[in-house]
Amino acid sequence: MTSSNSTSLTSGFNEEALEAGRLLFAKECDFVWGAQTLDQIPEADLPEIAFAGRSNVGKSSLVNALTGRKTLARTSNTPGRTQQLNFFNLGGRLKLVDMPGYGYAKESKEKVEAWNDMVRRFLKGRVTLRRALVLIDSRHGLKPNDDEIMKMLDQAAVPYVVVLTKADKVKATALDEVVKRTQAGLKKHPAAFPEVHVTSSEKGMGIAELRASLAQLAEMG
Repeated sequence: MTSSNSTSLTSGFNEEALEAGRLLFAKECDFVWGAQTLDQIPEADLPEIAFAGRSNVGKSSLVNALTGRKTLARTSNTPGRTQQLNFFNLGGRLKLVDMPGYGYAKESKEKVEAWNDMVRRFLKGRVTLRRALVLIDSRHGLKPNDDEIMKMLDQAAVPYVVVLTKADKVKATALDEVVKRTQAGLKKHPAAFPEVHVTSSEKGMGIAELRASLAQLAEMG
């Protein structure tokens, strides 16, 4: 359920842009590699989009929704299942990078810090990384560890946008309030874009607009 305020944030795409996004994400999308250490990361040969977010925020579901597939990225109700950087090649035009979820509690502090260190070094050194998507659960809004990943992106000078997920689970008035609070929180982050994408992988809400936005980055590449 959405309102005119929340949907207007990401509806500024003409038919040509929306069609470009549809065509790009209709291309073959193949799993390339899963990297648990920096030396396992594949060659930087295409523009890349990284997906970041709390565990169980819906990263894998969003990747599946964007590509129109049900099982490209594995989904799970168990937080922390994605424990590596997973790379997907989208039609030889873009690489999608599914990053480890943060905020999980069942791993040792040493393992969590090792993953965080790999992510920090990946963000700082990846010249082909065009943008990061920071996924936020619409039901909860920004949390302290979301702020931490955004600070990490600020320090790495990686531009990013916030994508609200599971928007179909929130009433319109509550969703508008989450959007406003999120926009206010982004003002203190220099690498953040001001717009907020409102999506539902289950209902398809906002998926066409997000595809159009990412297709523009493929053209830049």
